[in-house]
Order: sequence, then C-alpha cells, then structure tokens
Amino acid sequence: MMSCVVIHSMRFKILLPLFCLLLRAHPLSAQDTAYAGLRYPDSLNTGRVWAVAGTEAALWAGSMAYLQFVWYKDKKRVPFEFYDDSRGYLQVDKFGHVFGSYLESYIGYHALRCAGVPKRKALWYGGTLGILLQTPIEVWDGMYEDWGFSWSDMAANAAGSALVIGQELLWDEQRIKYKFSFSPSPYAKAANGYLGTGFGQLFNDYNGHTYWLSMGINKIVPNRILPDWLNIAAGYSGNGMIGEFENLKSYYGVPIPPYTRYRQYVLSLDVDWTKIKTRSRFLRTIFQGMFMVKLPFPAIEFNSLGQVKGHWLYY
Repeated sequence: MMSCVVIHSMRFKILLPLFCLLLRAHPLSAQDTAYAGLRYPDSLNTGRVWAVAGTEAALWAGSMAYLQFVWYKDKKRVPFEFYDDSRGYLQVDKFGHVFGSYLESYIGYHALRCAGVPKRKALWYGGTLGILLQTPIEVWDGMYEDWGFSWSDMAANAAGSALVIGQELLWDEQRIKYKFSFSPSPYAKAANGYLGTGFGQLFNDYNGHTYWLSMGINKIVPNRILPDWLNIAAGYSGNGMIGEFENLKSYYGVPIPPYTRYRQYVLSLDVDWTKIKTRSRFLRTIFQGMFMVKLPFPAIEFNSLGQVKGHWLYY
C-alpha cells in the first residue's frame, strides 16, 4: 500500500543519519572485529544500545501517530478487512515493500553491532526490525475504508528482513545488496497528477522505480583482475502503469491515452560502496551509508513485450 512507501521513506531519512553517526563515532582498535570496512567493538556499549533502542521506539511511536492523525484522518474506521493487491502495479509495489523492510533490518542490525551487541542477538533484534516495524502498519490498513490488510505486503516485508538475516547466517556478510533507483517516467504528464508531481512523483510513479539485486563479480567468478567493489546487478521494473490493476481512462475529467503495461528485466554493472577501501573515516562513513544506492551504468533490458533494448545509461 502507498502508506507503507511513505512510512519507509520517513523512517529511512532518520535511520540513515543515526547509522552513519554510529559508524563515525566508532573507535578503530586492533581488538575490534572487522567486517566490510566497519569496525565492531568487542564489548557492549550500553549508551549506544539505549540510543538505538530509543530512536527506534520514537520512530515507531511517531509513525503510529502520523498514521492515526494524518494519513487516516479522513478515512472511515471499519471492521477489520483483507485486501488482495498481489497483482497490483505488476508487483513493483511488493519489491518496494521488500526494499523498505531490507533497509530497516540492515540498518537495525549494523547499528546494534556498532553498539557492541553480539552478532546473533543483533540479528534477531535488529535484523527482524523490518517486519516488526511494518506489521502494525499493515494491521492499521486493515481497519480503514479503502484499505485492507494485505498478506502479500506481509510476505514482502518478511522477505526484506529474511534477506538480511539469511545472508549473515549463510555467508557472515551481505554479499547481495538490495538497491533502488528512480527516474521520473514520461507517463506522469499524461496522468494529470495521478502519478504525483515534483518530489511526490517518487512515491506515486511506480513506472520510475527499479529494484536491484547487486552482487560482487568476484563472488561469482573469483579473479585477481577485477576489484572487489565491481558488481553485476539484476533489476526489475514495470512500465505503462497508470492504475493499480488496470490503467485509468481519465483522471479528474482529463482523458488519459491508452498505454500497454509491461515488465522490464535489466542487467547492469554496479558499485558496492562498502567494498571501496579508504583510510578516510569520513569517506568510509559516506560509503557505508550508500550501501543501497545503485550507480547509473549502461544496461541491457529484456521486457515482456519480447523486446531487447540497450541503454547507454540506466537509472
């Protein structure tokens, strides 16, 4: 649901600076445990633990207040109901749910590790953050008119947390980064505001969303030539969507041209910022905070229309 996309953005804007501050303040000592350029303390820092817990509690309370007093303000309260939106927006919305949950779990896990919490505990308390924070939002959706509790949203939220936890248990690292890129689509103008305008288009125009799984080439084909930070990325997107399940013919009385909805599968190169080695603590902090950023690169697109396209620069 769109509400979850908005809440994801609100939380991420606050969580990322917290994450970066924890990394920035982290002392580098020989006794620390190193991981992907980070240094984890070998003892618990109670102050940091309380800072992380307090920030998360404040974010959760703030999110719930926003939903109750702003988002659902003009919506009628109804008996709990379900809503099957699994086919909506060619599932691009579901990839967005996975992304939001992945971000929250990734940041929650690393924030606790930077506070000296042991790996297993950090995984279960921080790595599950995505599903824990998103579940109340899904429940609220089920209690208001025009919304509804979505099992597919829940599955996507769980997948985001599982992607963080599973990789740590399997490889002891995040080999596969889940990333997002956005480029405003040409459909927004014809949609007469339905896909948003200005900054709001980021949240409403699913045609501009691409979600990526990015993995180091050296992890796939080990070699001594390519740098560890060079990745190959597989992306998914949708196009031609002006409506959740089918396209609108008009919006506020303005006719909308007919568009064909289709899926896009993209292959591209990428950079794993966390693998770039630097002696600068400032740059290391910046790079760690950019873990979810997909760098524009040339790409090859395969789509459900049977077409193969090349892009000099895809974002």
